[in-house]
Amino acid sequence: MSENNTGVRLLALKDIFRKETDENHELSIKELVDKLKIELPGSTADQKAVKRYIQTLQASGFDIIENEDKYGKKFYSHQERLFENYQLRLLIDPILSARFITEEEKKTIINNVKELTSKHIAKTLPDPIVYQQSINQDYQLIKLHIDKIHDAIYQSKMIAFQYGDMDIHKNFQLRHGGEMYQIKPHALIWESDFYYLIGDDIKYSEGNNPRNYRLDRMRNVTISNERFARKRKDLSTYVQNSFHMFGGQDDWITLQFKLEQNVLNGVIDKFGIEADIRKVNNEAFTLKAKAKLSPGLKAWILAWGSKVKVISPQTLVDEIIEEIEKVKEQYKE
Repeated sequence: MSENNTGVRLLALKDIFRKETDENHELSIKELVDKLKIELPGSTADQKAVKRYIQTLQASGFDIIENEDKYGKKFYSHQERLFENYQLRLLIDPILSARFITEEEKKTIINNVKELTSKHIAKTLPDPIVYQQSINQDYQLIKLHIDKIHDAIYQSKMIAFQYGDMDIHKNFQLRHGGEMYQIKPHALIWESDFYYLIGDDIKYSEGNNPRNYRLDRMRNVTISNERFARKRKDLSTYVQNSFHMFGGQDDWITLQFKLEQNVLNGVIDKFGIEADIRKVNNEAFTLKAKAKLSPGLKAWILAWGSKVKVISPQTLVDEIIEEIEKVKEQYKE
């Protein structure tokens, strides 16, 4: 038997251990021989050869546990993993809930993560199904932006980009006539379902920096050859100070908002690009959506202050009025 054949069989057996076994799933020598023949059709490896392969893998540092049942039959498993089960879950859950990642990309990423464990444990992990439909239509741009900005941060290089928003017709419009923003990038963070760049805009003083920019609103990101001196910044406090999940009964709500860019941005961020938004006139627009009638919803509405009015349902109108009256009472002497 050639060394090449032995090497191929060793790699195939190692892959079988990784995929087929764990602390709750073991295989006998006979089962390993059968699976090796499936992996390598035409393989002539017998039980003695597989036992030698196991010893070789163990000698190379690959973890293989040997157990014996009450009848003296031996079983083998690979139990050492790069990630614990809960760690895999920690990796998968944010991916499933991230609205800026397309559903197709979620499937690819999660299936790749599942390759890090046995097929048995992989079955217990969440399937790459649609938990919440992605709201972002520019994921390909975001992927490119992430790579470029990480490179710029690592090299302490300036970046430039254009920035914009969705208008009332859901068309992307560049701010300031397409002016290029010149930024010293410090960090990328994922906050409230979106990726943000935290950086210093060279147009502003130290006291008015850092500032944050959403990656999906960037266009034409380029890395400059100009380097900058990195200074230590307390970004965690910045993020924490930069300002919800409640249960409740689902119902259709209709809200009327003042037609202002920051209001429109907030509504689209919350309800997505497919939200039922309609222009009333040059000063107002309405939103119709299904939402849970909950304290969280009321808090979100009240946060807009005079920029929003509840149209329906009447029960929500009454609750908002009642809450406003309670707030007014707080300020009476």
